[in-house]
Amino acid sequence: MREFIVEADGGSRGNPGPAGYGAVVFDAATGQTLAERSEYLGVVTNNVAEYRGLLAGLRAAFDLDPTATVHVRMDSKLVVEQMSGRWKIKHPDMKPLAMEASRVFPPERVTYEWIPRERNKAADRLANEAMDAGAAGAAEVSADSVAPVAGGAAAAGPAAGGADAAKADADIRAAKTVASPGWGPPDMGAPATFVLLRHGETALTPQKRFSGSGGSDPVLSEIGRDQAERAGAALARRGTIQAIVASPLARTRETAAAVARRLGLEVAVDEGLRETDFGAWEGLTFGEVRERYPDDLNAWLADPEARPTGDGESFTETATRIAATRDKLIAAYAGRTVLLVSHVTPIKTLVRLALGAPPESLFRMELSAASLSAVAYYADGNASVRLFNDTSHLR
Repeated sequence: MREFIVEADGGSRGNPGPAGYGAVVFDAATGQTLAERSEYLGVVTNNVAEYRGLLAGLRAAFDLDPTATVHVRMDSKLVVEQMSGRWKIKHPDMKPLAMEASRVFPPERVTYEWIPRERNKAADRLANEAMDAGAAGAAEVSADSVAPVAGGAAAAGPAAGGADAAKADADIRAAKTVASPGWGPPDMGAPATFVLLRHGETALTPQKRFSGSGGSDPVLSEIGRDQAERAGAALARRGTIQAIVASPLARTRETAAAVARRLGLEVAVDEGLRETDFGAWEGLTFGEVRERYPDDLNAWLADPEARPTGDGESFTETATRIAATRDKLIAAYAGRTVLLVSHVTPIKTLVRLALGAPPESLFRMELSAASLSAVAYYADGNASVRLFNDTSHLR
């Protein structure tokens, strides 16, 4: 299955004012530009222009391969959050645009990511060229531009009257509306986004043996090294990682190094990302622990304060360590996308804390070797789980 990256943008000089959009489709594997779309829209708002750019990009990707998966990157936080389902779409002019965009591809084949404006230069250039052409009297700048839809130029032209101006004012108000109680406004800035990569397989992984920070510190197996390379290739295609931080254990540092070679980045090591210490259970299977330490295992399964036999680390202690590490890294990498290469318990704990889920939820999550998850942390203290246990890059 092919994978495309769609970068889209829209702008309005006056908001509302003369507006246009630009969209670019890239091959995710090679980075090759496959299609460009742009159009002058007349007088509309920024938000409508941005949605029109998204729609044009998705349609261009569909024309190339209707069976593909698509990763959309935009610098419009409003569009990204609404299309991701985290913010409601209240304004009547944007609802049909969003609905139409959601129907181009099956929703499960499209992902969305916010990127800073300086990383959306190709689409921004096309949008500005469209607006320049419109100002010069050109009707459109691309023979392949998307046909007018609700909320576009047909709804509000250069001679728009009071009714259209009222709609535009409502559009601007809608851009400032956040559906979830307690969330801040959409211009709160870029979140700190942690892309969470579990290390590749070791010899202990397929045997499902306890492998924490107090054991033999195994290295990656041949399969694990291949998984690390595949994860690195997938992350390189996405092109979003700006820094890499790894647990100090051998398997995570080896996984991180494989990714770093692909991305041309250095690896920082943080002790707080290490796996839980499983004490005397290190290297044993669950069945072996059940046979040797039945009472301790039952207590551990029932109480997050309980420690594994031999003064291991409890889930409560792990969560305290992970929360402190999370806060430190959020402060250090505010507004950036960082790859954290870690282990099962730390990654599950970050997801659990982001969701506000109880400790027992750790036993209800499946986290595969070399899987990818992601959590975004916003300036108002809220967190959003964007991805969990993705292994598509391994298939």
